[in-house]
Amino acid sequence: MVRPVTAPNSYGVVATDLDGTVVRSDGTISPRTRDALTAARDAGALIVVATGRPPRWLTGIAEATGHSGIAVCANGALTYDLATEQVVGYRQLDIDVVRTVMERLRADVPGVAFAIERVDGQFAHEPDYHPRWEPEDSTIIGDLEPVFDVPVSKLLGRVEGAGSDDLLAMARAVIPEGVANLTHSSIDGLLEVMACGVSKATTLEQLIAEHGLTARDVVAFGDMPNDVEMIAWAGHGVAVANAHPEVLAIANEVTGTNDADGVAQVLERLFGGIDPK
Repeated sequence: MVRPVTAPNSYGVVATDLDGTVVRSDGTISPRTRDALTAARDAGALIVVATGRPPRWLTGIAEATGHSGIAVCANGALTYDLATEQVVGYRQLDIDVVRTVMERLRADVPGVAFAIERVDGQFAHEPDYHPRWEPEDSTIIGDLEPVFDVPVSKLLGRVEGAGSDDLLAMARAVIPEGVANLTHSSIDGLLEVMACGVSKATTLEQLIAEHGLTARDVVAFGDMPNDVEMIAWAGHGVAVANAHPEVLAIANEVTGTNDADGVAQVLERLFGGIDPK
């Protein structure tokens, strides 16, 4: 159970995105931000990482958070226990929906190539899909149809040379509302597709309900379109200053950039912690 929060004017849940929000441009989480998250946890708040990342990319994050708390991964499709480093729940993307989205995008979006994240942690992509990281040994490259034997958490579509905003707009024009949740978390021509109704916000809502908490108990931080639902839903939604315009437009507060420890600035005000001076 979450302990009663002891800090005044604070929240029972801190939900934060990673990349572009608490993770700096150099890929690190600063000591100041770690201390601020620790102070919030010590005050009784439940710390929830809410990210588009798959669980396999959370090893360093687990260490940074002291192997405590829960992560909402793949934009809400997976929940991951940072203490045990195990997936503890998932909301899969129906394979028929995957096929439908792929078929419609191939017909209307020139140059699109696809990849999938499976709930077993395996990543697979078509030969024309070019990841922006070195592939892991377990990466499957080839036709995706044979790897649909395990539930899919997220479908990814990439168009080289395109912007993510443009790609998302094209996808929304050809994929009817109610088929899937379409979003993005980068500027690099990448579309992310989850099951209809699956987002960071919906999974967070289910997760915190187990602790008797609701949206009004949540302070949430984010920077990209895949954070919009969470920022709008939370009792207090905070955008970092480097956030996408869609996030800035709906946030209750705008803090400093990720490189200026914007999340820590807010947490220090709410929960105490190190003196920023």
